[in-house]
Amino acid sequence: MSRRKKNIPIITGAEVVDIARGGKAIAKKDDLVILVSHAVPGDIIDIQVTKKKKNFYEGRPIHFHKYSSFRTDPVCAHFPVCGGCKWQDMTYEAQLRYKEKQVTDQMKRLAGFSEDIQDKIQPILAAEDPWYYRNKMEFTFSARRWLTPEEIVSKKQITEPALGFHVAGLFDKILDITECHLQGGPSNAIRNFIRDFTLEHGYPFFNIRKQEGLVRNLIIRTARSGEVMVILSFYHDDREKILSLLEAVKDRFPEINSLQYVINPKGNNTLEGLEVQVFHGKDHIIEKLDGLSFKISPKSFFQTHTRQAENLYRTILAFAELTDTDTVYDLYSGTGTIGLFMASRARKVIGIESVEEAVADARGNAALNHIENAVFLTGDTKEMFNDTLFRQYGSPDVVILDPPRAGIHPEIVEMLLKQLPGKIIYVSCNPATQARDMQGLLPSYTPKKIRPVDMFPHTDHVENVVMMKKK
Repeated sequence: MSRRKKNIPIITGAEVVDIARGGKAIAKKDDLVILVSHAVPGDIIDIQVTKKKKNFYEGRPIHFHKYSSFRTDPVCAHFPVCGGCKWQDMTYEAQLRYKEKQVTDQMKRLAGFSEDIQDKIQPILAAEDPWYYRNKMEFTFSARRWLTPEEIVSKKQITEPALGFHVAGLFDKILDITECHLQGGPSNAIRNFIRDFTLEHGYPFFNIRKQEGLVRNLIIRTARSGEVMVILSFYHDDREKILSLLEAVKDRFPEINSLQYVINPKGNNTLEGLEVQVFHGKDHIIEKLDGLSFKISPKSFFQTHTRQAENLYRTILAFAELTDTDTVYDLYSGTGTIGLFMASRARKVIGIESVEEAVADARGNAALNHIENAVFLTGDTKEMFNDTLFRQYGSPDVVILDPPRAGIHPEIVEMLLKQLPGKIIYVSCNPATQARDMQGLLPSYTPKKIRPVDMFPHTDHVENVVMMKKK
């Protein structure tokens, strides 16, 4: 005898009042707080509760009594199933408002700043165009595509393969994509041609659960110069099929400057530890930012919104207020983009990065731009940023922090408080951990300027730049 399901309540007439982490909205009914997906502040909705937590519920809207004035019609036919754009149904002006609010709230709540911190937060730097802004997209092949709710209800046996994006929160479910509005150029045409060719010629799409199939992943990188890179990933080396597909792509899209492929027998889809082979053209493409050239290879990290990256780096440069006597330490320096931006205004730049390939890219980019006053070192930042390094390269006048989402290590905070550089510029894709780390620096530093930058329109992500001065 099957167990009877517990009654799950429906909350009626709840008002959506704010945005939560992860792109969900916050609805309230009396004293009850509900996190709800696919809602916009200002909506009045009925909510089907899906989970009960200690201090809040989670749910989904099942009826709208009133639509918010912040609502707009989504552009993409795949919204909201595709998890890439959580806010396409919200006007871009409202998106900016709530990203700016997110930064302000984190600064007050987690860093402990008083109300006057609002006076130091500059208006969020908006994207000039919130569409077709990405220079890199990754698509996944799947032997079975994600089904729509209507297809599930029909109970038809649908086993069509897919080439597209992961459904949010599901590693093995791929939504077949016909058009994405985030990457311009020939991206949609290339992806659709590859899907049609592989289906027509019987290429087995990858099944990540069973670890079988041939075609696995597709990466498309573009540059403002018009250069295009395509990387195809295969599960095993079926030479005839691989060469046939690559030749077809080359012939159909002569504008591709770099066509590469990789054999990936691993359990995950990353290129780490794999040799990428050039089939046609160069092993890289070139992107330019403010007159600087950057070589982009298949494994290179590069900000995916090129125009906003340029604006982000200009903001960092302006906040740093460099002089030609300053020694700059660029911690978590990646491929050296920020450090190389600083180099023309500083006496010396020292970058520290743990990923060897990124350091090699940084050194190559320095040489490409004939920059001789920037040094890039490989190693763990918390172990290398110490007195031994300072004796060799000089004490820091300005320190740039651009860590992963987890923030900086406590030992870095300790060394900064010991060394006391004149200015710290903290760049973060996670204002929550940024605010936490800033709180640790408050005994000796005061935040002077804060500016959010919208790097990812239609998502809840926001980049934030803070300049702190020594007291």
